Amino acid sequence: MPKIHELRPNPGSRSGRRRVGRGRGSGMGKNCGSGTNGQNSRSGGGVRPGFEGGQMPLQRRLPKVGFSNHRFRVRPETLNVSDLNRFEEGTEVTPELLVEEGLIDDAKNGIKVLGNGDLEVALTVHAHRFSTGAVEKINAAGGKAEVI
Repeated sequence: MPKIHELRPNPGSRSGRRRVGRGRGSGMGKNCGSGTNGQNSRSGGGVRPGFEGGQMPLQRRLPKVGFSNHRFRVRPETLNVSDLNRFEEGTEVTPELLVEEGLIDDAKNGIKVLGNGDLEVALTVHAHRFSTGAVEKINAAGGKAEVI
C-alpha cells in the first residue's frame, strides 16, 4: 500500500496546461483555438450573462411577482415637544385637540411625539407613541406622557 506522500494521479487523468500561440506544430498556433475573427476571438470578448442577442431577455419578459408592503404602510403623524408650548399649563393634550389646533392633519394613523426642542409647560399628553427623549422632556417639565 502506498504511503500518502507517494500518491500520484492516475496516468492520463490530468493533462498539462495548454500553451497557445506557439506555432503551427503545436496545434494551437495562429488563432490559438479561438476560431477566426469575431467578438469571442477578442480579448475580453463575449456577451454578459442573460444577453439574448438583443431579444427582450427572459427576466424582462416575465412579470414581476411578490408582495411589497409599501402601499399599505401606515406612518403616524409626528409632532415635536417644542410644538406643545402653545398650550396652557395643566392642559390635557388629546389627538382631537391637536387636530383642532392645526398641529396635525389627521389622527387616524396615530400620533408620535418626538423629543425635538424644549417644553416649558407641564402638560398631560395623550398620544399613540412617544420617543424616549420626548417622555424625558415631558416628565422633566412636570407633565405626564400617556400612551393611548
